[in-house]
Amino acid sequence: MAYKKEESFDEKVTAGLIENYRGAIELLGEDPEREGLLKTPERMAKAMQYLTQGYGLDAKAILNGAKFTEAYSEMVIVKDIELYSMCEHHMLPFFGKAHVAYIPNGYITGLSKIARVVDVFSRRMQVQERLTHQILDAIQETLEPQGVAVVIEAQHLCMMMRGVSKQNSVTTTSAFSGQFEHAATRAEFMKLISSDLISRR
Repeated sequence: MAYKKEESFDEKVTAGLIENYRGAIELLGEDPEREGLLKTPERMAKAMQYLTQGYGLDAKAILNGAKFTEAYSEMVIVKDIELYSMCEHHMLPFFGKAHVAYIPNGYITGLSKIARVVDVFSRRMQVQERLTHQILDAIQETLEPQGVAVVIEAQHLCMMMRGVSKQNSVTTTSAFSGQFEHAATRAEFMKLISSDLISRR
């Protein structure tokens, strides 16, 4: 049997969102009964539940589900993790990349779990500053490593599409704990996430 991915949505939440989105479309001066907009409220309701699915996920459970005893005690970096989130101030997307590192202290986790932790917190209504620290805190509290480093680079549509309308601005946030609070360790991390060790096609 071929692999099939199925999405499930809360019927009560979906119904409530549909009603609200229909009202919003009408208040904006459009006809929600117009052919092109007829199913838009339902699509929006499902899209928003997907984009905020992080509220129903537990980052610590994800990390603990692939937590292994290992003597390795050097830096582990997962960089260029794509992220998509929703600015809580204007409900417009921001998107970019996260670079995450930790120095194990007896435990490691599956590499994909680091990327999933990024998804857990980015798939919520967010501000980039909080997102950065939430990723760090979840890894620090679950794996208890010697240190964690998180850097996020993102573009915000609330700056690009409205307000100051600056198309090329990039916002960078960072958070460090443990060994990464030492200048030499932090410098090594920054150098590694800035370098291209693997040639990309």
